[in-house]
Amino acid sequence: MILINLLPHREAARKRRKENFYASLGAAALAGGLIAGVAFLYLQALILDQQTRNALLSSEIQKLDTEIKEIATLQGEIAGLRARQKSVEDLQADRNLPVHLLNELVRQLPDGVYLTSMRQENQTVTLQGAAQSNERVSELLRNLGNSSPWLVKPELVEITAGVVTLSPRDQRRVSNFTMRVGVRRPTEAQKPTSPAPAASTKG
Repeated sequence: MILINLLPHREAARKRRKENFYASLGAAALAGGLIAGVAFLYLQALILDQQTRNALLSSEIQKLDTEIKEIATLQGEIAGLRARQKSVEDLQADRNLPVHLLNELVRQLPDGVYLTSMRQENQTVTLQGAAQSNERVSELLRNLGNSSPWLVKPELVEITAGVVTLSPRDQRRVSNFTMRVGVRRPTEAQKPTSPAPAASTKG
């Protein structure tokens, strides 16, 4: 017996293909959604981990900033203490400086030179006086510059001609001068000076 299918088999096949297509499309969409969800969760985990690291770094940076400020404060206090310590040491070292200064001036003052005033500011002393001649002033400058371990860098500020009246009939011409000279601290004056290099001789 021969069976003949009179149903529209082409339309049924087309319908099955369409259903399979939609099923495949839905499965692909579902798979894509799952992949996108997994990727989103993974990226969110990475972002959260990085944010945690950033927060940790920020807290550590704040701690370091605080420590740096404390260190800067300590350095300032240490600098202040050192400055005060140096001031105390300088005061202790300078207690006998006027004695050394007067003693050295007496030693280096040549005959015919008289001091009328002396003023000290820090490590500089200003001397005013009178001399019998300009040569006496030059000799004083040489003595202060070369022969004194306590006095350094003498500088002539001014020299003028003047007259000194010893009696109504005795008037003498003098050279009034003003000079500045540096004073070494005791710790500086006690340092050994380096010997001058010997002059080379030609035979």
